[in-house]
Amino acid sequence: MPLARILSRLRPFFFASFALMSPLDSTLLAAPAADAAATWPAPLVRHRADPWVLRDGDGYLFIATVPEYDRIELRRAPTIAGLAQAEPVVIWRKHASGPASHHIWAPEIHRIDGKWYVYFAAGRAEDIWAIRMYVLECSSADPLAGPWIERGQLRTHLETFSLDATTFEHRGVRYLVWAQHDPAIGGNTSLFIARMDSPVSIAGKPVRISVPELPWEVIGYRVNEGPAALIRNGRVFLAYSASATDANYCLGLLTADENADLLDPASWKKSPVPVLASSESARVFGPGHNSFTTLPDGRDVLIYHARDYRDIAGDPLQNPDRHTRAALLRWREDGTPIFDFGP
Repeated sequence: MPLARILSRLRPFFFASFALMSPLDSTLLAAPAADAAATWPAPLVRHRADPWVLRDGDGYLFIATVPEYDRIELRRAPTIAGLAQAEPVVIWRKHASGPASHHIWAPEIHRIDGKWYVYFAAGRAEDIWAIRMYVLECSSADPLAGPWIERGQLRTHLETFSLDATTFEHRGVRYLVWAQHDPAIGGNTSLFIARMDSPVSIAGKPVRISVPELPWEVIGYRVNEGPAALIRNGRVFLAYSASATDANYCLGLLTADENADLLDPASWKKSPVPVLASSESARVFGPGHNSFTTLPDGRDVLIYHARDYRDIAGDPLQNPDRHTRAALLRWREDGTPIFDFGP
């Protein structure tokens, strides 16, 4: 039978089948999503540690630690994949001396009450390990255009080494979570939470919710740092980073019920094992200091940094090869997250 005749007989069947497809089925014939995980470069952004990605309207803002530790950059792209090539804009530079003049680390950008805020950590040129938390503020609709003003140090109950401030709102209350050294218990840094009374200050006494104590949290240094919050499935999740910033760096997870008192340390349960750690097979080493964002279809995305090799020559803090990576966050049937390495 001629091919044309065969096709003419099949055509009605094809169109009838297409008409019977449900809307969900018919999407399978659509073009791939513009920001599908398969399109994300791996790594996503090279030489950027402590990444924070914020979905803003129809696009994404990206902010991270630069290897020179001397400035804060911000970039925007319509998709996560586009952040790889987006042009960075310097919104602030370190001072020559005094507060915020050395070790400019781990900036985060947040939109609060119609203004933009960047939380970051910094030392002093005169005392480079006098790390404290600071805040920048921008009233402009466009955070890349600025101007940004300094709101000073974000003070806590202790005047000690402190960094990695993050903030989230839950049931009408805004919280600050951060890492700080407490001389009373030793070690390097533990995680604290407090209620905020403004975007630049906390109210009440901070509460310690996690201490580095498990074997995977104390390799090289006794560290809990880099918290990031995600509220899903009736729970408040706090991912955090632990151990030294070499291949031993890894992600842990704290979980609280959404109805619990988040200022009660007993509300938080710690995963007994890391939720993301170095993998020879994936060629991902020292994954940590993450953030979370979402795709336009609502799926959750894990953003984190890692190196693509294990052995580091010299001081890990002077190594520029911590690269930003992205991965879809999957979920178990019990509502808990599955962390993965991504493409």
